[in-house]
Formats: sequence, structure tokens, C-alpha cells
Amino acid sequence: MEVMTTNVAEDNSHAMKIADDDDDNTEQVNDNPIEEVRLTVPITDHPNQPALTFRTWVLGLISCCCLAFINQFFTYRTNQLNITSVSAQIICLPLGKLMAATLPTRKFTVPFTKWTFSLNPGPFNLKEHVLITIFAGCGSSGVYALYIITMVKAFYHKGLHPVAAMLLAQTTQLLGYGWAGLFRKYLVESPYMWWPANLVQVSLFRALHEDEKRSKGGVTRLQFFIIVLLCSFAYYIIPGYFFPTLSAISLLCLIWKDSITAHQIGSGLHGLGIGSFGLDWSTVSSFLGSPLATPLFAIINTLVGFALFMYVLLPIAYWTNSNEAKRFPIFTSQTFDQDGHVYNITRILDAKNFDINLNAYNSYSKLYLSIMFAFYYGLSFAGLTSSMSHVVLFHGK
Repeated sequence: MEVMTTNVAEDNSHAMKIADDDDDNTEQVNDNPIEEVRLTVPITDHPNQPALTFRTWVLGLISCCCLAFINQFFTYRTNQLNITSVSAQIICLPLGKLMAATLPTRKFTVPFTKWTFSLNPGPFNLKEHVLITIFAGCGSSGVYALYIITMVKAFYHKGLHPVAAMLLAQTTQLLGYGWAGLFRKYLVESPYMWWPANLVQVSLFRALHEDEKRSKGGVTRLQFFIIVLLCSFAYYIIPGYFFPTLSAISLLCLIWKDSITAHQIGSGLHGLGIGSFGLDWSTVSSFLGSPLATPLFAIINTLVGFALFMYVLLPIAYWTNSNEAKRFPIFTSQTFDQDGHVYNITRILDAKNFDINLNAYNSYSKLYLSIMFAFYYGLSFAGLTSSMSHVVLFHGK
């Protein structure tokens, strides 16, 4: 049995090993191979703390629904704004403590069962807080199938039956969770498959729940978090509310106002963005998420790929007029016909069956994309297949 336990622990790469000393005390050693994880994630546990409580379900479901609605609402902005589960992580702490202070402690019995539960099993604890944040994370990530429903409504002027729309959304979401479960060995259990953004939340959990003594002349994690929160708010309110123009400033466009080429090269919203900069944090974080949580090697890797795509492949393809690229704008997600006009979708659709009319399509025009949009689609498919190749090559053992 001891040999079997050791083998299981080695196979699953547990980040903990227990060593017994002469006094039968246990010492926990954090042997995670990733230094950032060792420095951030504690290996201790409190098995007596309740987790799936009434507070967890109420605050978790509310957080999930609210973030799902807010992020879907902001998705339709030109410069999308994403509210992450960190917001719910911060807001739910005082709400959880308020519920712990006000709700009754009496126990209730579920009818026809022996199950009992309490609205207030004790102080609001770390496990409840983590589960609520996981609920919020499920809602904040959004539902990709809603893009299909939105496009059918906005561009084709058709509506889907609510039951069909709900089934489409649920099946695609459950399919994603199913794939995640199938690849749990590689995505969850492997200690080398770590998620940098989650370490930020772990640090915040520890700052909010652990008692920490402030060193002389220093600050605690909670004090540091409050200082950064106030500074972030003071910074963001300037470009976000008082001066939205600061979201994207192009020097080339300001100098050559009437030059189409200058706008194609320098515009940060409709061009290559050379000489353009933004002070809006949503503009900065839209590149790769928060750069504060992403490791430097990932940022550099993405920057190299972005530079090759945006400043090498795209200009060469556009200014050599590859596939008549100059007939269309360099930076747009719209579709066009052979004359450079916006593609008239209604001319090729069978309105009765909501299907393509091939005869009308052949007599009208092929569907053309801007060179940027064509590259973007191709690289998106390449990114999906390359992620599979990466997992097989680096984590396939």
C-alpha cells in the first residue's frame, strides 16, 4: 500500500510531500517545480471549514449572472471592456461577512431527506470566497454562441426561437467543459501547466483572509492592494471619463490629417498603429490581458508574433496588392463585393429557408475580406492547431 501511494503521488506530480519526524509531527514541503507557484500558493488546508454553504450558492449565482450580463453588454463596444472575476472577488468579501453577521444560525432540514443546512454555518471563510469567485469566473468568460445569435439578428435580420438559442448556448458551453474534463490530466493535474492570472487572485485571497504583521517601514499585502486600487481608479478616470480621446492618440494622423496612407499606417483604431499610443487601461489590457499577470516570456513571444503579422506580412500583402487588397480598407471586419462596396447579404439569401441562393451568389459577386481580416482568420485557425501541437510536444508524456 505504501508503494502504491508513492507511485500515485509521483504520477500525479503532487506539490506536497509529508515527512514524519521523531515526534510524529508532520512537516509540509512545497516541491512544486514552478517558482512562482511555490512563492504564491500555500500548501496548507483547513478541512473543517465549510465550502458549499448557502452564502456560496447565493453570492456565487448572483456574481455569475451579473458578470455574464455586464460583459455581454460591453462586448458590443468598439474597444471592448471586460470585467473579470476579480471584481466579484473584491465585492463579495464584505457581502459574505455581512451575511455571516446577520443571517440566522438555525439549521433547516430538506423535506423527505436527512440533509440539513444552515443559512449561517459560521464566519465567512476562504473556501467560500474561492468558490464564489469560480462561479463569477464562469459568468465573466462569456458565451461564444451568443455571437452567432447576435449576427443572425443584426446582419441577417432574423430571429432564433428562444428554445433553439438556449440549446445552442448550453450545448457549446457544455462541450467546452467536457473537453476540459477529458484533458484534465494535462490542463489541471500537471504542475507544469500553470495559469499566471490565477496567481494574482491567489495573492489577493491571501491578502484578504490571512493575518499579516506589517514590517517596520513597509506595508502589508492588503494595504498594498488598497493603495494600488485607489491609484488605478484615479488613473483610469482621466482617459475613461474626462478625456476619452486619450484612449488612442495617433501622432501621424495629427500631422498628416488629409493623407490616407498616414491614416493607414498611424491610426490606432483603423490602421497599423505606428506612432500611436493609448492611456486607457482597457486599450493596454486588450492586447494580452493584464500585462501585470502575464510572464515576460509570454509577452515577448506574443509581441514577436504580433510584429511579424502587423508590420511585416500585412504591409507586404497590402502594398503589393495581393489578391486585390488595395481595393478594400486595410483594417476592417466588414465584407465586400467585387466593386469594393459593402456586401449586400440579402441579395444572396433565400428569405424563406434562410439559406444561400447559389444562383444569386454567382450572378452577384464573390465575398471579399480585407487583408487584415483574412490573415486574422487564418492565424486564428493556426493558433488553435498550434496549441494542440504544443500540448502534445511538451506535455504528452
